[in-house]
Amino acid sequence: MRNDEKIWAMKKRLKNYALRIIRLYESLPKYGAVHIVSHQILRSGTSPGAQYREACRTKSNADFISKIEGFCRSWMKAPTG
Repeated sequence: MRNDEKIWAMKKRLKNYALRIIRLYESLPKYGAVHIVSHQILRSGTSPGAQYREACRTKSNADFISKIEGFCRSWMKAPTG
């Protein structure tokens, strides 16, 4: 698989992940503590896609690695499933 194909595949996976997170958020109740937690799930679950796109726009390998490290930290905070 070429680099362009890998980048496209990762972007597609992250988009699908974000859409799953959005559907989860929409299915949860919008009151009390559940709303607070669900809002955090939405924010942490959709940010990796934006961070990955930002990393792909960097000019140097060092900048790319730095951005990906931030992406990985956010990913670790997000729920899995």
